[in-house]
Amino acid sequence: MPDDTSKTGADRKLISLEQPHELRDWMASLGCTEQQLRDAVRNVGNSADAVRRYLSKK
Repeated sequence: MPDDTSKTGADRKLISLEQPHELRDWMASLGCTEQQLRDAVRNVGNSADAVRRYLSKK
């Protein structure tokens, strides 16, 4: 069953790259491109805190 797009921010601890609306929201929230977000998740996993730290070092 697809995510309810009206419930944005329901789980802000893990990053999902599968849903277009979540991808868009994370890119806006973190101020990065899709490729930067995908690279960060590939390198440090889908923890939002870990991705924030990774992106802040770049």
